[in-house]
Amino acid sequence: MTDDLYFSSGTEVRLFEWAFHQHMPVMLTGPTGCGKTRLVEHMGQLLGRPVVTISCHDDLTSSDLVGRFMVSGGDVVWLDGPLTRAVKSGAICYLDEVVEARHDSLAILHSLTDHRRTLYLDRADEVVRAPDSFMLVCSYNPAYRSSLKELKPSFRQRFVTVAMDYLAPDREAEVIVAETGVDAAVARRLVNCATSIREADAVFHFEPPSTRVLVAAARLVAAGAGELEAARACVLAPLSSDGAIGAGLEQIAAAHLRGAADPATRTTRETP
Repeated sequence: MTDDLYFSSGTEVRLFEWAFHQHMPVMLTGPTGCGKTRLVEHMGQLLGRPVVTISCHDDLTSSDLVGRFMVSGGDVVWLDGPLTRAVKSGAICYLDEVVEARHDSLAILHSLTDHRRTLYLDRADEVVRAPDSFMLVCSYNPAYRSSLKELKPSFRQRFVTVAMDYLAPDREAEVIVAETGVDAAVARRLVNCATSIREADAVFHFEPPSTRVLVAAARLVAAGAGELEAARACVLAPLSSDGAIGAGLEQIAAAHLRGAADPATRTTRETP
């Protein structure tokens, strides 16, 4: 897919745009690989704003977000962190998988998510007021979060929540074709396979295959791999290391996919 092409799964584009113009922060929720990051990138292009992405993790501190004093050339200088740079430049700041961050690190966001729209840099003795073009966006997957991690309701209520899900099968197949150039029939078989696995998720209790892994499998098919071979490597193997579950997944995939490389599945862009 080209950078400026986005396949909407609902009203997320309109909600995002309305929130931006009302200077409201947004929380994107939905399964892994359903297009949350792609949406943020698309909205950055649509709104004409740069996107600063921060990948959240257990060791992320407030200093990692806002900045810290560093020794440079014999002097001690303040270096802005990515959040501070995003606020000052009026960018879209995207905190990916925000639930992975420590709660004490997220407290620095409170003043940016209410009427103040201000970042307080206590150590640097600086107050940064966000311009109208600044927007804070967070994302996480509420269905597959760790039982030990959760966002406080008081934090979630600071955001406009935009719930996302996988595209409808026909639209998801269009994404795969646009991204990889494989034949539409191949894309449909991959999507049908993923849909069956997602429906079996309630029994197997694993994170379902994302559009991202389907695109990866299609790329291998475009390179000459068999559909089942590509699905094993990109879709099935990452889901579970349990032998019994793996056998069940293999049966689902085999029911939908072709097992050997087929010249008809090659991309039209290949040279003889």
